[in-house]
Amino acid sequence: MPRLFTGIEVPPETGLRLSAFRGGLPGARWVEPSDYHVTLRFIGDVDGGLAEEITEALAGIRPRPPLTLALDALAVFGGDKPHSLFARVVPDPDLAELQAEHERILRQLGVAPDTRRFTPHVTLARLKRGAGPDGVAQYLAMQPVFPPVSFTARRAALYSARDSVGGGPYVVEAAYPLAEEEEP
Repeated sequence: MPRLFTGIEVPPETGLRLSAFRGGLPGARWVEPSDYHVTLRFIGDVDGGLAEEITEALAGIRPRPPLTLALDALAVFGGDKPHSLFARVVPDPDLAELQAEHERILRQLGVAPDTRRFTPHVTLARLKRGAGPDGVAQYLAMQPVFPPVSFTARRAALYSARDSVGGGPYVVEAAYPLAEEEEP
């Protein structure tokens, strides 16, 4: 059973800039820059038949112009029990619309709705117990001012992930251009 999710790939040059924040946080398990992405919809473990249906259905997403996404800060999920360090994606109505379309398509296929609010981000590290709130606060305080980073997303992807480890490496199972390629 593959574990699937949809997302936007982070280009290598953007990943390189984000990788500058790696290190210096005890209890962090750093995500490899090649695995950086913006999750649109976590799907979970599905059987092969449903995986094929998802792959085909996502090919029908509405064409739209490429998305310019901006990252503007480091932040943490988990509050008093931090579990993820991430680069925040500036809210964008076009990105939210793409995410909502993925949600609609998956619900039509019988995938249970995602009850979490969509908070676009790029996970940089998963945090273990050793990364308590004080250590995370200290890490964030020691970081230089986050230089805004932007990139253009030209496609969405269906990813698979390894079982049980909660992270990469991720494999792009299918890619979906946001707009049809123009003839030269």
